[in-house]
Amino acid sequence: MKKDTKVIRAGLNKKRNAGVVNTPVVRASTVVFETLAAMRDADERVLKKNEKVLYYGRRGTPTHWTLQEAITDLAGGADTVLAPSGLGACTLAVLGCVKTGDHVLVTDSVYGPTRSFFDGFLKNLGVEVTYYDPLIAGGIAALFKSNTTLVFCESPGSLTFEVQDLPAISAAAHKHGAKVAVDNTWGTPLFSKPLELGADLSIEAGTKYIVGHSDALIGTITGTAEAIKGVQKASGALGIAVSPDDVYLATRGLRTLSVRLHQHEKSALKVAKWLQTRAEVDRVLYPPLPDDPGHALWKRDFTGACGLLGVVFARTSQAAVEAFIEGLELFPLGFSWGGFESLIAPVSAAAVTRTAKPWTAPLPGIRLHIGLEDADDLIEDLEKGFARFRKALG
Repeated sequence: MKKDTKVIRAGLNKKRNAGVVNTPVVRASTVVFETLAAMRDADERVLKKNEKVLYYGRRGTPTHWTLQEAITDLAGGADTVLAPSGLGACTLAVLGCVKTGDHVLVTDSVYGPTRSFFDGFLKNLGVEVTYYDPLIAGGIAALFKSNTTLVFCESPGSLTFEVQDLPAISAAAHKHGAKVAVDNTWGTPLFSKPLELGADLSIEAGTKYIVGHSDALIGTITGTAEAIKGVQKASGALGIAVSPDDVYLATRGLRTLSVRLHQHEKSALKVAKWLQTRAEVDRVLYPPLPDDPGHALWKRDFTGACGLLGVVFARTSQAAVEAFIEGLELFPLGFSWGGFESLIAPVSAAAVTRTAKPWTAPLPGIRLHIGLEDADDLIEDLEKGFARFRKALG
């Protein structure tokens, strides 16, 4: 099936759901068994064979299995583990791959809260962390140590939008015997498939485009048959459980992911190209643009783009950025992205922390998420923002 069909059909099991199209919300903790033999059978199937049968609420219900099977199908993996948030998915994926005494390589463009996890929690567990230039490609081979077990990627980075050469990084990692985990939230399982590019784990902050409506938190980790085992063990050991209500919202959002993403991409390209014409703008950070430094890799490895982009101002000040943002009507100020509504956020120098290679290029002054509103209305709103911006600059 083509991806637009697969996103509608994946994970559906009308026999399991007694003919119901959308898997209902199954809330459960205790599951009772009629006989000891039935309980022993469930023990065997769930704990030893990892089959999806009702056993205990934390181990999943049909609500969870529908989303897991759908994401697994779309991402091209062996299985999917759910987490209560995107950050939770990133941290759980790492914990499923490392142990005390290991060394991990992490892209310098990684999401801020994920970086905090590496710098604090993971180091406190005795795991050594080294950051690398996201554009290092196959050169990453020189950074491996005898105890390197994981490379963590994020492509594109959600603030600076560098596209990583995943095939080259994965080849180097596997030659060394290390696994590769990729935060694929920007690409989504429709527009980017890290497992096909050589990675072992593909992570999604499903809170964003999969849910699509800014009303639920969830994360997903899809992996190869070998890599996902460690994540499953970590999830079980930590007692990770995701609300079936949030899982239901994610599955319902997934069914319209394709049509929403195509509209996000169409509008984002229109807005990005318009922004490139503005005298106030030095550069637009958006890999689909032909002059973006990551365009060639994006064109090779992605089949589309989402609505998230960055804007570097030619000349700026804090007062000008504030004047630009605070008068906007269609770009509310908020964290996250991927919902139906447009969003804006300022980007501070502190947010772009780099240790592997100093960031010498101008920073993006703002980050825009282009939602599902009419692109011309969004441009008109931004144009008024630029008028306030120029006035504040003087």
